[in-house]
Amino acid sequence: VQLQASGGGLVQAGGSLRLSCAASGRRFSNYAIGWFRQAPGKEREFVSGFSDGSTYYADSVKGRFTISRDNTKKTVYLQMNSLKPEDTAVYYCAALRSGSIRRSDEYDYWGQGTQVTVSS
Repeated sequence: VQLQASGGGLVQAGGSLRLSCAASGRRFSNYAIGWFRQAPGKEREFVSGFSDGSTYYADSVKGRFTISRDNTKKTVYLQMNSLKPEDTAVYYCAALRSGSIRRSDEYDYWGQGTQVTVSS
């Protein structure tokens, strides 16, 4: 599975962005997809995930971010609303065959990342 993240950009606090994670390869539907982010000087952290019809969110984004999945398009979306400066990071999508959706070290494939910058 190859992943391509897109949709990042510069937005003012309170604004919105929608990230896309487009996959290629077979058996995309067999994988859970997670979004992670990494800010400068910080560790990569779990943001959201979609697995077997269930969605998962970090507490810091719950109620503001929404993950969705379109298997026909092999794409997972992350709608980000009410953005805050602390959401500024490089956002990565990743594919997980099995394991804990919140643990980055268990993912099998990673996309290249897309920069999200939220100005105050």
